[in-house]
Amino acid sequence: MALELNKEFFENLRNSIENKDSELAVSLLKEMHPADIAEFFEEINIDDAKFLFILLEPEIAADVIVEIEDEERGKLLESLPNEIIAEQLIEKMDSDDAADILGYLDDERSEEILGHIKDLEQAGDIVDLLNYDEDSAGGLMAKELVAINENLTVKQALGEMRDQAEDIDEIYYLYVVDDNNILKGTIALKDLLFSSTNKKILSIFDPDVISVKTDVDGEEVAQIMEKYDLVAIPVIDGIGRLVGRITIDDVVDVIREEAEEDYQLMSGITEDVDFSDSVFRQSRSRIPWLLIGMVGGIAGSLILGLFESDIEKYAVLALFLPLIVATGGNAGVQSSAIVVQGLASGDIDLHSMWKKLWKEFKVGLLNGFVCSIIIFLYNLIFSSNFALTLTVSLSLFAVIIFATVFGTFVPLVLNRFKIDPAIATGPFITTSNDIIGIFIYLIIARSIFGIIL
Repeated sequence: MALELNKEFFENLRNSIENKDSELAVSLLKEMHPADIAEFFEEINIDDAKFLFILLEPEIAADVIVEIEDEERGKLLESLPNEIIAEQLIEKMDSDDAADILGYLDDERSEEILGHIKDLEQAGDIVDLLNYDEDSAGGLMAKELVAINENLTVKQALGEMRDQAEDIDEIYYLYVVDDNNILKGTIALKDLLFSSTNKKILSIFDPDVISVKTDVDGEEVAQIMEKYDLVAIPVIDGIGRLVGRITIDDVVDVIREEAEEDYQLMSGITEDVDFSDSVFRQSRSRIPWLLIGMVGGIAGSLILGLFESDIEKYAVLALFLPLIVATGGNAGVQSSAIVVQGLASGDIDLHSMWKKLWKEFKVGLLNGFVCSIIIFLYNLIFSSNFALTLTVSLSLFAVIIFATVFGTFVPLVLNRFKIDPAIATGPFITTSNDIIGIFIYLIIARSIFGIIL
């Protein structure tokens, strides 16, 4: 960039907006990356953003609109005429990005915008993509790719590649198809360039191609691309015809969105929300788990009520309730977090379920032993009550083992029943372990104090 995007630069840009100085605004916008422009748009009001947006070159405007956050993007699109959206945005975008943009608008307006697109083939591609679930491979894919027939010579294929590649930003692979558009394999650009021009594509392409069908979940697509280190993956229909490709930038978005969703679920937030959402929406997303936590708290108080006489008689037991509850909760969250991460990455499946449970049991056994020995020595030194020392140590040992196994078991079961296992981490595990941990502690206390004292 010619200019440094410092405070003075943005002050000049704001002044150009205030003075409606289009010439200055255009010169400053040319110095900015589309991502920086999108970030700036999120800091100004919609009228100022619209003023700058209309000044952008169509190709830059298309890149900017993709980078803007969802809420701001929706506002900007609502403020723009259909003709502007069609001619300066949609026609300059890859089909997958164009479909994403139209997905933010209602059906009636989307149809009107599609009617303004001059390239009927592009409009048809976008309509096709809108028919797929947005979280599936079909919804993620773009129609733009280079496909060459297996019966062509290298010379013919090079000409075909030049014709098809005109509107494609990046060419990762050339896809080889037969006369029925069935995907047969791929060919590296280097192999194509260094092969004899008279050779048939049939004799030089690689038939070992990894592909996904249109109905495959986007998260699974991301796992496949990560596993095989792919920068692009072809998408086929039910009978193997090549219908599109998914590139690494689309997969990065999927991974980020899934991570955000899992993080919110792990925190006890049931809807996809962000800081800009209304107070009501944010409250609605949080209150279910708060209510569940309250129910857990009531259950815990009922258990304490069952042992009220023991606690009154041996009040010293209450001192270590927070220790038992907190340690058990932490152990459960740790094990569930590891399992959720493994399930998300595909490292854990149903076949390894019992193996994972057994391994986590051994981890809980070791951690419980270490923690119980430490608390045993602590109480042995600072407490003269041997019954209490033994009770706390044995309870901590049992609670850590239980919490570790329980924290492993729950997300595996949820995943088995097609429920997002991330929901098991955080409030659910913590609340469950609190209740059961209190029960284990007081049962052991009643037994030991009854024997020793």
